[in-house]
Amino acid sequence: MKSLFPLVSVFLLMVLFLYSGCKKGTVSEAPGPSLKVDSVYSWVCNMQMENGLLKTSEGGRLVSLYDNSLAALVFTAYGDFSRAEKIFDFFEGKMESEFLVHPGGFGQMRTSNGIPVENRPKRWLGDNAWLLIALNNYHHLAQNSRYKNLETALSNWIVSLQDTDGGLWGGFDEKGKQISKITEGNIDAFNAITGYTDFHRKLLNHLKQVRWDTKDKLLIAWTDNPDYRYALDLHSWGYCTFKGFPESVLRKASRFLTVQRATLTNQFIHGYCFDEDCDVVWIEGTGQMAVAFIKAKKEKDAQAYLLSIEKNLSASKLFSDTYGLPYTSNFGSSYGSDLLWEGADTNLAMSSTVWYLLARLRFDPLELGYDKNIPDEDKFWTK
Repeated sequence: MKSLFPLVSVFLLMVLFLYSGCKKGTVSEAPGPSLKVDSVYSWVCNMQMENGLLKTSEGGRLVSLYDNSLAALVFTAYGDFSRAEKIFDFFEGKMESEFLVHPGGFGQMRTSNGIPVENRPKRWLGDNAWLLIALNNYHHLAQNSRYKNLETALSNWIVSLQDTDGGLWGGFDEKGKQISKITEGNIDAFNAITGYTDFHRKLLNHLKQVRWDTKDKLLIAWTDNPDYRYALDLHSWGYCTFKGFPESVLRKASRFLTVQRATLTNQFIHGYCFDEDCDVVWIEGTGQMAVAFIKAKKEKDAQAYLLSIEKNLSASKLFSDTYGLPYTSNFGSSYGSDLLWEGADTNLAMSSTVWYLLARLRFDPLELGYDKNIPDEDKFWTK
């Protein structure tokens, strides 16, 4: 019987993908059960609606620009370009009616029919930057320039947000008022805009002057709130974005480590929280850290955290033989003291599931924008 197991496994895998309409991963996977990874990818595929968009969570009503950018990335990583194109086609079709309408940019959240919530979109820098990151990766791997106009429009809008101090405004709220400068969004934009130009130089100078802790050598999230001075994603994304960033940042992320019992599976999950409250395991953020550990060649750490969050994998209630991950292991607070939304720990979430897949596929979405030939004198993090 043992000799038949590989044949049976292959047969089951073929059946699964014929059923789901998804392609098998084209990026080399880390050690682990491929059937499990592919059944997770099948959940993402099944979440795609006819208009090309994917809801932010199973059973939810809302669609997130960031989550759809992530979905486009994992489709691209799998070589499933047609699925990524459906997402890009949707946003390209919204150029005149949304993106080019003052003050510009795509809205953060919309309903499943594609209309921005209350027709008053909040236009975040970071979310638009992630769409550009997804486009950059798609154009690179698909070896075409199909969405060059969309890419150019996003780039121009992002650059237009640069202030005289070099920092980028966070976008615009529902009333068109500028959102304050946010470190995370500035990092996203630095990576998304290709090359190394005066734009990048000024942005680095802003981060150096305002958002860099020279003593701890860490990026600062909230300058005037000591309790939330640091945020997990600045550790992983900082390391993956800035060449030569101190590897010690990954060790210093241990300040966010926690063990929590998962609401869905009742298993203990070891992973990272958003901040030093350490009251939840942020599954998405833990997946981001796994990607950073793989980049740093810390394979043991990456696999340990991936195996841990796999204990939170849960079967879909809508699509048979597919699995996903919730946003957090348990209920608690998000970054800062505000509580998470209902269902954050119980509904399968797009962002967490995709970051898990990207780590399992060993696909770093920030790698393409990593080598920018930054002059040594501008690398404040190496000083």
